Amino acid sequence: MDSVEGNIKLLLQGKDVEESQEFCDFTLDMQNEVTAAKGVAPSTPADFTPTLRDNVCYIVAAVLVNDEGHVLMMQEAKSSCAGKWYLPAGRMEAGETIVEAAKREVLEETGLETDITTLIMVESASGSWFRFVVTGNVLGGTLKTPACADKESLQAKWVEDLGELSLRGNDIYPLIQRAKQYCARKEEPWHPMLLPINKPHTRLLLRLVIAIRKRVNNRLCILTSDKTATHLPVTEVNPVRSLHSTLRKYMTEIFGSDLPPHRPQGVLNVELKTSSPSGNHDGMCLTLLVPVRKALEDVPLIDKYSWIELSKPVGEDLLNRMGKNMTVPLNVIR
Repeated sequence: MDSVEGNIKLLLQGKDVEESQEFCDFTLDMQNEVTAAKGVAPSTPADFTPTLRDNVCYIVAAVLVNDEGHVLMMQEAKSSCAGKWYLPAGRMEAGETIVEAAKREVLEETGLETDITTLIMVESASGSWFRFVVTGNVLGGTLKTPACADKESLQAKWVEDLGELSLRGNDIYPLIQRAKQYCARKEEPWHPMLLPINKPHTRLLLRLVIAIRKRVNNRLCILTSDKTATHLPVTEVNPVRSLHSTLRKYMTEIFGSDLPPHRPQGVLNVELKTSSPSGNHDGMCLTLLVPVRKALEDVPLIDKYSWIELSKPVGEDLLNRMGKNMTVPLNVIR
C-alpha cells in the first residue's frame, strides 16, 4: 500500500515512479487472444517492438510566447511546404530526450536557444504517432533572417496575428491557444510545470491512475493490479489502434463489458528516451488519470485487481488534479 501511495505522490510532483521492473498487465499477446476469441484476426503481432522512424514516430513541437503575446514561428524550407509558416517542430532523433529534441528543433529552425519548462499537451494518432507539445523561455541566440536561410528553415519571427501568414497546417491553432492560456495563467489554477521523465522503455505502455470515491466515507481510492507485486495497472498500447481503443479494451478487461462511467482526465507523466542506435528501447510510457463517476461500492472488479484507499492528504491532492486544466491534456486525433 505504501509503495502505491508513494508513487501517486511522486506522479503528482512530476517525478518518476519507483518500481523495480517494467510492469505490463495486458500485453499485445493477451489482447490478441481476446480478439481471436471473438472470431476476429488480430491486427498487430504480439512481438511488436517499437523502433524509431520505422514503426513509431515521436514529434516535438515548441510553442514559445513572448511578453507581448507574440508566438515564435518559422518559415518552412522543405520543398513540400516551402514558404509556409509553422511552429518549430520535428521528429525526435535516436538517443534524444523530448527536451533535447525540442531545444534542437528551436535552435535549428529559429536560431534561438531555449529553456523548456513544461509539457502543455500530448497528442496521439493510431497508437504509434505521438506529438509532445512544450513551452518555455528564450535564453539567447539570434533570430534567423532570410540571409541565414538553410535546409532547416527560411527565416523565423515573432508573430502577433497568425492570420497574416500562410500556414502549413491549421492544427497548430489549439496548441498556440493552450500555450497562451498557460503563459497568462497568473493566479488561475493550472497544472504545475511538468517535464518528461528521461526513462527508456522496450514497449509502448499506458499506465492508469483510476480514481474512485468510496461512498461510506467519501475517501478517494486507487485501482491496483495484484497480478505480481502490487502496482498501478499497465497495458501495452496497440500501435494500430487509437489510445482510446486501447484504454477501452483494458478497462473492459478490468471491469467487464458493463463499464462504469469514466473519462480520461489527462496525462500525469511521460517516460521516454530513445535509444542509439534505434530499436533497443524506443518505447514509451504515458501515465493517464482516469476518474470513475460512480461509487466504489457499485463497481465490481474481475481478475486480480483491487482498490486501495488513499490517505486524506494524498486523496485531496489527487482530487484537486481532477479540475479543469490541472493535468496535461491528451488529444487523441484518431
